[in-house]
Parts: sequence; C-alpha cells; structure tokens
Amino acid sequence: MEQKEEKQIVKTEEKPPLPIEKKGINIKIFLFGMPLFIAQLIAVYFITANILIKKIQSNNSSTTQHPVEKNIAAQQEAKQNNSGKFVYMVDDLIVNPANTDGKKLLLSSIGFDVASDQDQKELKAKDVILKDAVISVLTSKDLEKLANITYRDTLRTEIIKRLNGVMPEVKINTIYFSKYILQ
Repeated sequence: MEQKEEKQIVKTEEKPPLPIEKKGINIKIFLFGMPLFIAQLIAVYFITANILIKKIQSNNSSTTQHPVEKNIAAQQEAKQNNSGKFVYMVDDLIVNPANTDGKKLLLSSIGFDVASDQDQKELKAKDVILKDAVISVLTSKDLEKLANITYRDTLRTEIIKRLNGVMPEVKINTIYFSKYILQ
C-alpha cells in the first residue's frame, strides 16, 4: 500500500503549476502613453487658439455684423449723406409696454431721418401707418427691454425693419428718440 500512496503523491507533484494571471494596468501606458497624450492636447490647444480662432474671427467680422454694429454703420453712412436734413417727427406717442396691465406707460417722440424731401412727404402722407407700425413694435416689448439703454439700438433696427415692410419705397437713414420716458 505504501507504493500506491507514493505513486499518488508523485502523480500530484508532476502536475505543472498553473500560470498566475497578472491583473492591473500596464506601466508602459503611464510611462509613454500619458506624456504623449498630454503633448497632443497642448498642441491642439495652441493650434486652435492661435490659428483657427483668429481665422474664423477675421472671416466673421468681414462678412457678418451684429445688428447693432450694422445700425451704427448705417448711422455713420447717414451722417455722410446729409443726415438730419430731412427729419420727420412723430411727437408724444404713448404706449403700454407688454405685460404691464396698463400700469406702466412709455412716452416717446421719434424723429425719422430720411434721404430726401420726397421721402419726408411720403411719411407725412402715411402718418397713420407710420404710427401704427411704431406702436406695434413698442407695445410688443416688455418693460425690462424698454428700460435697457443698450436695447434702444435694437429697437431702432426693429422699427426700421417694420417700416421697410410697410413702406418699402421710403429710405430711412436712422431714427432719433427725442423723448423716451417710462412711467
């Protein structure tokens, strides 16, 4: 029996040991991969920030302008073209701004600088249409927008757009607010 036991022991000893699996992260990734990845990120950042953004900004500034910038450019052009020579005044328009339930009022007098005497006569002949267009733009705005001084350039642009839709034959250079009182 002793021999059988020895054979069994030998048989168990003859089996090769199982390979041990390594679990974890390969150290080569940290030594070579991470610095390479960080160098690529820095290169992409500098290329984007210094080259591409400048090209995009230069293309955008030459082709498209903000509505306020367009309005300022139009006002400067109007000054060169006898601005203020033909101004049609609409005095004392009183409107209720949007969402005020009639508790707040806007009193405004508006001057329309036009290109010619003929345009001024056309505005005078269509005074009711002119006032209706202006009132509809002003009443569509809430009190917060109307109280904001920087919003007035946008307001001028919207009024000019509305009038160009109603009276396309009249060339309006710019709009002047001679009274603008919120109560």
